[in-house]
Amino acid sequence: MSWTSQRLDQLGYLARGRSRHRPRDAAHLYSGPYPFVQTGDVKRAGLTITEYQQTYSEAGVEQSKLWPAGTLCITIAANIADTAILGIEACFPDSIIGFVPNEKKADARFVKYLFDTTIQRQLQQFTQGAAQDNLSQEKLLSIEFSVPRVEEQTRIADILSAYDDLIENNRRRMALLEEAARQLYREWFVRLRFPGHEHTRITDGVPDKWESVPLGDRVTLNYGKALKADDRTNGPFPVYGSSGILGFHDKALARAPGIVVGRKGNIGSVYWCPKDCWPIDTVYFIDTEISNIWLFYALQHMHFISTDVAVPGLNRDFAYSRALLVPAPRIVSEFVDVATQMHEQMAKLDEMNDKLRAARDLLLPRLMSGEIAV
Repeated sequence: MSWTSQRLDQLGYLARGRSRHRPRDAAHLYSGPYPFVQTGDVKRAGLTITEYQQTYSEAGVEQSKLWPAGTLCITIAANIADTAILGIEACFPDSIIGFVPNEKKADARFVKYLFDTTIQRQLQQFTQGAAQDNLSQEKLLSIEFSVPRVEEQTRIADILSAYDDLIENNRRRMALLEEAARQLYREWFVRLRFPGHEHTRITDGVPDKWESVPLGDRVTLNYGKALKADDRTNGPFPVYGSSGILGFHDKALARAPGIVVGRKGNIGSVYWCPKDCWPIDTVYFIDTEISNIWLFYALQHMHFISTDVAVPGLNRDFAYSRALLVPAPRIVSEFVDVATQMHEQMAKLDEMNDKLRAARDLLLPRLMSGEIAV
């Protein structure tokens, strides 16, 4: 079939979102029943947006617009041309453009994959060198791209979205496993309903054969090492900052398994590192000899924010002074056995998703260029 050159406005309706106030300026507009999707939510989503961090009240919706499920969200600020499709009705700010396809001309999934393969790179070139990365609707409409008839678009999108559906299903299973491990920790070590708790005496919040010690008695927080983005050579080892994985490198600084703790930026954030990695200078890392799943969850429940320091950051001596409730070795061992199995399942699902993405990305450019007929 022949492909024709089209602009986005020839395939459907598009407009910028609306949001006139920020939460700190108009709190009454927020915390209601209506999803308010932001650029970060679009970036974190895969194919479909179903999760969001903020909501609007009735008053909030009145000064915005509620877009239908099936709308393609296109970011035009912060992260240029990230895309995802609303799986729910939602509002969004003017840093996002909404595209509602004409069902006789376009499949929103196909247009999203078109952005992923070619359009995103073109749009990012428009903003290079600008004082602030921003993309106007006019620039977006200046780009023409080749599309087949909607029936062929749908066949292509069906093939690619099958991969994304499997990836999303695995991601949800991973989230459920993570939540199960987190709740198990809380049940045993926060609520103190651990195996055998009925027959254990608890004195001042400390069960028999448990002890409360300063963190520094059990843990050494090693400083990460600076590694600028320009100095990273893409490889198999994740690079960790205080907000999580920032990229990859061909060398590792810390052996796995290990734990990373945010020192600057996202202070007190805690990450489990199942692979050898490179922690940068905004984090501490804990050696593999000390690291285990129990300690990972214990650190997540510690209060690392100090109001007495002039410079924001996690002071190592302050961290060492925090109280760590250390359970009886038998209880720790039982928890580690159960939680490790959960994390191993998560690792297998994550590996499966890597393979699914690789297979999808191999097909993506060939399908979107018409090289493979469907």
